[in-house]
Amino acid sequence: MATLKPFRALRPRPDLAKDVCSLPYDVMNTEEARKMAEGNPNCFLRVTRAEIEFDDSVDSHSDEVYRRGGEKLRELIAEGVLVREDKPCYYLYRLVMGDHSQLGIVAAASCREYDEGIVKKHELTRPDKEDDRTRHINLLGCQTGSVFLTYRAKSSIDSLLAKETQREADIDFVAEDDIRHTLWIVKDDDVVSRIESEFAEVPALYVADGHHRSAAASRVARERGGSGSESWNYFLTVTFPHDQMQILGYNRAVRDLNGHSPDEIVSRLEKIADLSDAPADRQPRCKNEVTMYLDGKWRLLKWKNDVSSTGDPVGDLDVSILQKRVLEPVLAIGDPRTDTRISFVGGIRGTKELERLVDGGDYAVAFAMFPTSVEDLMEIADADGLMPPKSTWFEPKLRDAMACHMIDD
Repeated sequence: MATLKPFRALRPRPDLAKDVCSLPYDVMNTEEARKMAEGNPNCFLRVTRAEIEFDDSVDSHSDEVYRRGGEKLRELIAEGVLVREDKPCYYLYRLVMGDHSQLGIVAAASCREYDEGIVKKHELTRPDKEDDRTRHINLLGCQTGSVFLTYRAKSSIDSLLAKETQREADIDFVAEDDIRHTLWIVKDDDVVSRIESEFAEVPALYVADGHHRSAAASRVARERGGSGSESWNYFLTVTFPHDQMQILGYNRAVRDLNGHSPDEIVSRLEKIADLSDAPADRQPRCKNEVTMYLDGKWRLLKWKNDVSSTGDPVGDLDVSILQKRVLEPVLAIGDPRTDTRISFVGGIRGTKELERLVDGGDYAVAFAMFPTSVEDLMEIADADGLMPPKSTWFEPKLRDAMACHMIDD
């Protein structure tokens, strides 16, 4: 059974939360991060992406960059921009994006349970990104980014959390992207105990987003050791019921055609898919469909039955079929985790971004994916299966600094 513990969060002063809280460190490049933080000394990207404080000649993974992130974190604490809770609490976090709303709980999950598979993962991690977050946690003494977890929805938990949101929120702001972020601090000892007991009956938690953050936290715990009760043996999470999750497609763009002409690519694809004109919105309409932008034209690819119905939950994912039948044999993308010829584009950027990449000449072909379902994610994780990298893009994105987990008390 799963453990979600209350903890003493480091969080923004409510009136400064909008200025402080930032998008996760890994959804933008350095230049985008620099622009987002411009003119805002309290922006948390100065902690999580501290390379923006330096010119481009400085390695973003150098010790001086990590040290600068730690210095900025301590500055924000010393100036009262970030404040520490005086007792262990839970925090309820609601995100509203258009008509979509989801309510989760900010808590500390167990690194031991992550290692034992009670907290289940579905993707492999890249060593370089895992190294980056491990160094970041160790040098700052703080987990600054949340791991996004889900669990099979439980009505008793839904009711308990919803009741707590009837009172006035402690933090409430609308970010520049029009997503509303609301936080309630749960301090009442009885309610804290009831929440902890409810989650103790949840058989498993699933990593939805944040595989590198959770893997890094586990590494830090193993390196530091201890009795198991120390703060570094737990990691920062926001956990949502599965039926409130919103997944968008995670699209692909490839820089060249591996020596093939566009006509040759189409001819190869006709052996495994039925091709037709793409819908007006350029999006695939259902599972087993992908849309492709090639040579100035959008096409709809519908996998043939012998391609899409193998009975393998991982193999039947659209991202798996695309990798196995197109990216690897046709375009020579052997390992998408390391191949620099492929880029992954979050579905929130839309098909216009794929057109821009290809029409700009830096890429030759792009693929828009139908979203993987959260049910597929949990089924694969339960079977100890692994999805291809970048199979899911969750929206809305959590904001870093809504709550941080200090591990050097």
